[in-house]
Amino acid sequence: MIQVGIVGFGTVGTGTARILLNNRELLKDRTGIEIHLKKIADIDIKRDRGIKLPKGILTTDAEELIKDPEINIIVELIGGTTIAKELILRAIENGKHVVTANKALLATYGSEIFKAAGRTGVEVGFEASVGGGIPIIKVVREGLVANRIKAVYGIINGTTNYILTKMTDEKAEFADVLKEAQRLGYAEADPTYDIEGIDSAHKLAILASLSYGSQFSINDVYREGISWISPMDIEFARELGYKVKLLAIAKEVDGKVELRVHPTMVPEEYLISKVDGVFNAVYVEGDAVGSTLYYGRGAGDMPTGSAVVSDIADIAGKIMSNAAGRVPAVPRSRKPKSLMKMDDVFSMYYFRFSAIDKPGVLSKISGILGKNNISIVSVIQKGRHEGKAVPLVVLTHIAREKDVMKAVKEINRLPIVAGKAVFIRVEGKEPQ
Repeated sequence: MIQVGIVGFGTVGTGTARILLNNRELLKDRTGIEIHLKKIADIDIKRDRGIKLPKGILTTDAEELIKDPEINIIVELIGGTTIAKELILRAIENGKHVVTANKALLATYGSEIFKAAGRTGVEVGFEASVGGGIPIIKVVREGLVANRIKAVYGIINGTTNYILTKMTDEKAEFADVLKEAQRLGYAEADPTYDIEGIDSAHKLAILASLSYGSQFSINDVYREGISWISPMDIEFARELGYKVKLLAIAKEVDGKVELRVHPTMVPEEYLISKVDGVFNAVYVEGDAVGSTLYYGRGAGDMPTGSAVVSDIADIAGKIMSNAAGRVPAVPRSRKPKSLMKMDDVFSMYYFRFSAIDKPGVLSKISGILGKNNISIVSVIQKGRHEGKAVPLVVLTHIAREKDVMKAVKEINRLPIVAGKAVFIRVEGKEPQ
């Protein structure tokens, strides 16, 4: 029998407990192992979670679980990067295997935790840290182990995807959709981690570490949020054949890895652009398998609980076969990959200038772009108001970020441009 202790009885903790209790026989049939939920620790053990628990299973003392010699696996579901870190490291020191859904902790202190687990010879499972119910960690770590990962593109935050979907479908303003998302429970009262791309950056750091065999952290990820995206830009994107998504991107180019999270225009015909609402999707391109796409619910008690229990079952099998701790949680590359500077990233770009409507304006803007090695694919100008500012939209061929930033600064200083230029990076095949 494998004994499990859960620390943190919130949304995901409740889902995990429900699956372990309700599907106990199913898990035994499929794994041949009896997995028993022995204890649950939480500071609040009186609130009704809508789940029937065996008598005596709840405690307010997490240390009780860590020191219990019968408990094999500690499941950390309290979140944060302080108490959770201390708890996991103490559990590892006590020879406990660990399962966590804590992406912020792993993206910040993953290297320290994995090294501690390696020294002690215990397993760390973290399937639930990225993509909720989508088994993307197992896909990258096991299913695609024979592949050199060329690129990873992810819609890995349901809140921002819901907001951008509603803005696209209803031509609504960001602030209005955010309020609705908060009312429906899709966005937190303080939505900063979601709308500023922090949550996606945490998850991308984890995926990139697995994909490229180097330990990346949140600090390695370039990040922009979606609060500045307007219905006007979404509509222009549609006219050009694109949809706007908050995309997490990892690519290996010439031995260097680029890591970035930002609003991105994706061709409408691409499958990932059709992922709407609160759903997540991760596209992975391998050198052998080619293009693959994984889709599903990225959050919630049962989808995330499903991922947690999959780790528990996996570790239980390794314990029973005496194989635990033999393979590192994050594989190490013989030649660790270096990080590409954002200045050196190449992409296509969408620009929207608020330009004064008079002769010669386009030639001045295109001249600055050309001087900085940026060539134009197409131009859209809406409305004619001579002497007044009107939207001027430019889609470019692939250009270097450093050149684009230099050109934008120069254009913003022109007296014929009102306000700062808006630009969105564009992924997909370059137009011919």
